[in-house]
Amino acid sequence: MSEVAPLSPETSVAVIGGGISGLTAAWELIHRAPQAQVVLLEASDRPGGVLQTEHRDGFTLELGPDSFLRRLPWAAGLCRTIGLEGDVIPTQPAAAGTYTVFRGRLVKMPEGLAAMAPRRIWPMIRTPILSPLGKMRMGAERILPRRRGGGEESLAQFARRRFGREGLERIIQPLAGGIYMGDPEQLGMQAAFPQLVAAEQESGSLIRSTRRAAAKAAKSPPGPGETLFAALRRGFSQLVDALVDSLPPEVVRTNHRVESLVRAGDGWRVRGFGPDDEPFDDAFDRVIVAAPARRAGDMLADVDAQLATTLREIPTTSCVVVNVALPRDAVPHPLDAAGIIVPHVEQRPIAACTFSSVKYAGRAPDGMALLRAFLGGAERPELIDAHDGEIEALVRGELRALLGVTAEPRFVRISRWRDAMPQYHVGHLQRVAQIEARVAALPQLELTGNAYRGVGIPHCINGAQQAVERLLTAAPSP
Repeated sequence: MSEVAPLSPETSVAVIGGGISGLTAAWELIHRAPQAQVVLLEASDRPGGVLQTEHRDGFTLELGPDSFLRRLPWAAGLCRTIGLEGDVIPTQPAAAGTYTVFRGRLVKMPEGLAAMAPRRIWPMIRTPILSPLGKMRMGAERILPRRRGGGEESLAQFARRRFGREGLERIIQPLAGGIYMGDPEQLGMQAAFPQLVAAEQESGSLIRSTRRAAAKAAKSPPGPGETLFAALRRGFSQLVDALVDSLPPEVVRTNHRVESLVRAGDGWRVRGFGPDDEPFDDAFDRVIVAAPARRAGDMLADVDAQLATTLREIPTTSCVVVNVALPRDAVPHPLDAAGIIVPHVEQRPIAACTFSSVKYAGRAPDGMALLRAFLGGAERPELIDAHDGEIEALVRGELRALLGVTAEPRFVRISRWRDAMPQYHVGHLQRVAQIEARVAALPQLELTGNAYRGVGIPHCINGAQQAVERLLTAAPSP
């Protein structure tokens, strides 16, 4: 860690945006530069962004993300630092495996898939989701040459080249689709899936790469509870609340909507509207913008028009998350997996369905089940505007068709996330490099969030930590 630039007690820092990126940035500032005057400005009436949890009738409902990737250290590290290590929970053994939809019915995905490539042959031979020719084409990936040169590929181009059309449609797209809810023809490999690009270049084959990784892992198996994904015992609002509670009460200001930033002398003026639409125009020495990229562009339009345009050009998709609570005996299906992924080629209204009460302990009372369906994304963007009755009817129809559920649910909770999912299209890293170059020319300003170099919770935490590091070690304005 670099040496922190000394900040006088008069140094003021504004963090704009109270999602996990902004909360992490504010926490880092308070703990690394306790002499600074830090203010976090959040436009809504509550911090946390898409990390929202509700507790109802004994159920724990995640309205946004429900997991973080454990192999990336930043989320688990932050939980440990703020005292939540004992509340990080693994996925349950019953959640092993995933179902997919094949010709309208549920089929288990082949066992042994890792990094979207098979590391075991027999499950791939037995699976009905690929034709004999499709299986041969998947297996041929081991002998295909690695790609040399050329521009960036989309996920679809990469998958078709390595695994063929069926491999893309039946395995790669549904597995990858849940991460971005995006269009595989547009998602760029370098930004969205750099680990797959690296695996091909290092091993010449994704299959060989996954098998080598499996052999290495067998020599040092994970300890108890060290599953690929993890969550928090009482949901991700537990992390939000812990961060907020660890900050001085005057730091977090909700219902403060920032409209514009203006360069003023050696610092910045932050202008917007507070509670009851009362205008504010406050001066700060340094600023971290942790708002969505499009909002950041609006704020910076008068400072750098080109930067604002580039930020606004980062595409997004929307998502609808539907929690459905049911008596367990009303679900004929065994629910013996983490959930269902739905390939685009099936042309169904849902993109996935998580068996939440199977995936993590404590998500539903005894004798009850909690399911979480996802709709929208690049495939069905119009569903973000569908009314609640239509959304509920679609989801219940899918649960009837796929899981045999005919009973009335205990309740249904619908949450909408409009333009909340940045899309890392081909060329995204070049766009981010342009953004970072222009921000570097603006003294005492940093950007962070899920629109730049990673959409997951660990990436957002790490990005915020890096933004604070740059801000604290930057040379003072001339």
